[in-house]
Amino acid sequence: MKRIHELDALRGFALAGITFMNILQMTGMPQPTGRNADHLDSFLFQIAFDQRFAPTFAVLFGMSFALFLRGSASTHPRPRLLLARRLVALTLLGLAHALLQPGEVLRFYGVFGLLFLVAASFLARRWVLSLGVVALVVPVVLASLNVFLLGPFPIPGLLLLGMAAVQYDVLGRMNRPAVVLALLVLAVPAAIWQFHGGAGLAGVSRAQLTGLVFAPLFAMLFLLRPWRFFEPMGKMALTNYLLATLLVLAVSGVVSSYLTLVLCGLGIGVVQAVLSHFWMRRFRYGPAEWAWRCVTWWRIIPFGTAPSTGSPSRTPASPEVPPSSGAARPR
Repeated sequence: MKRIHELDALRGFALAGITFMNILQMTGMPQPTGRNADHLDSFLFQIAFDQRFAPTFAVLFGMSFALFLRGSASTHPRPRLLLARRLVALTLLGLAHALLQPGEVLRFYGVFGLLFLVAASFLARRWVLSLGVVALVVPVVLASLNVFLLGPFPIPGLLLLGMAAVQYDVLGRMNRPAVVLALLVLAVPAAIWQFHGGAGLAGVSRAQLTGLVFAPLFAMLFLLRPWRFFEPMGKMALTNYLLATLLVLAVSGVVSSYLTLVLCGLGIGVVQAVLSHFWMRRFRYGPAEWAWRCVTWWRIIPFGTAPSTGSPSRTPASPEVPPSSGAARPR
């Protein structure tokens, strides 16, 4: 199966954006209180980064799992077993990573993937889409009524919508300029509503809700002209996600304001981009992707060398997330 280069680039772009929020969480930088009008630096940071990339990353994980099932079905008699093994490994890795990164999400992807994606792979695509919409709308409605914060609860819906996006070939059918225009119209009142929610932690709930508008907006803007600069980062996204934690710990002592936070985030992104370009010129998989693939297939996978320029890669559409096989056929 040929790689989907747009998804690799978008995954790298989303990963770079998530790093900024991880720096804020891991450094424990004091956040302001009161009105956003008195703390415009905090508000601009939230508008640019808070929950602006995590929803995209979750959808891409769902898409990658669906691609894994589709790709592995032709080479293994029990592709769902491979997917389950892959998700268990992801959960264990996430639990270990949480010791360093309090905002760790891989464990939620693993657990929710086991609970929802494996079961959804037996369903027709219309049911996958319907369940994804319901699983996303219910926590959003409850959060908007102040029943609880969203937290990780939108993840099941986002994973299912990612699986459905592959089954319906959304990327191939989407009128991207029209989608961008519609999201821009929604983003204006969403930003105003978030502005009136208060600065710092007081605005977290609204930032999570408006992120469901801004995340697809940023993704669609990116896909109008994907930057191949991010593609190697996306191909080894799991490695870069773990590497970012170590880099954040290394620079945490210098983060004292939103300006230094953004500068550190940009610096980490540059380091990851350079290392990713260097690595993917020589190898087919990132180190963490290779280890995850070995656990998935329960054998040592040849590390391989990067395919020559111009020859189609036969690796799944996301090395960090295996292609899924059992995706239901259209009905």
